Amino acid sequence: MRENSRAEQAVGFLLHLVEAATAERVRGRTGLPGPEDAAATRRRLARAGTWARRMPSSVALWILENDDPGLNGVVWPHLAGDPGLRRAVARGVPFGAGRTGPLPVDEVLREQEPEVPDSYVRHGLVGALRSVTSMGQGRAAASMVLTADDWWTVAEAHLDRPLPGYARWALSVRPDCPPLVREGFGSHAKFTHRLREAGVIDSPAEYATAHGPAVDVLEVLAMGHLLFPSRVHEAQDALRPLVRDHLGEREEAWAVLAQLMETFHGRTPELVMTAGAIA
Repeated sequence: MRENSRAEQAVGFLLHLVEAATAERVRGRTGLPGPEDAAATRRRLARAGTWARRMPSSVALWILENDDPGLNGVVWPHLAGDPGLRRAVARGVPFGAGRTGPLPVDEVLREQEPEVPDSYVRHGLVGALRSVTSMGQGRAAASMVLTADDWWTVAEAHLDRPLPGYARWALSVRPDCPPLVREGFGSHAKFTHRLREAGVIDSPAEYATAHGPAVDVLEVLAMGHLLFPSRVHEAQDALRPLVRDHLGEREEAWAVLAQLMETFHGRTPELVMTAGAIA
């Protein structure tokens, strides 16, 4: 089976949210192709440079939560802006719930671990964070926070005496920062804006409904059964009512959706409602 285009892949994800008989009828009357087979999807998965180019950091974290060395290798190039996640992957630190032992790591990735900051060697974890005076130093020190124990050590240190602002910022924009720890670092509007700019997202439901362009988001979600299988249902549940109410069984609405998909720059809810309104 041929690979679907990214727009076809995106429409296909939404078609999975309606009954199978409806999806089959829509495909028959609009000319949309059927779902990709597993081999085609895996070929697409291997070309992360195309679908992951604007992937938020939290999506990368959901992929790492599989604790799958193969997927870690796929997502590795897109962790370049987060030395903490890169260090964790290079050391085999698990991200999934319940796993405690280290993961196997490709030697190529292990050799690319970011350099350990001198401040950590001299002062330890908390001391390195307390010595931060710039964002660069903050990111370097924050990259040594790798495990759940590290995060709670940081939280207790901040509760005892607030960490410097740059250290708090660098820690909070890590997608793996526990929500309770992040809440202790700040909650004002500027802080929230920084998190959004850094690609920190609460859930796949938020990714599905509050981010765009729609074709980029839906292309990633269409591979969710491989990328983050335990969480993709959250995105599906968030979009299903919109698809039902604005597209439903209306073939003409699905045809308009397919025509708009590649060039629409808004979010998925806006796209679905627009297609329904035009039809």
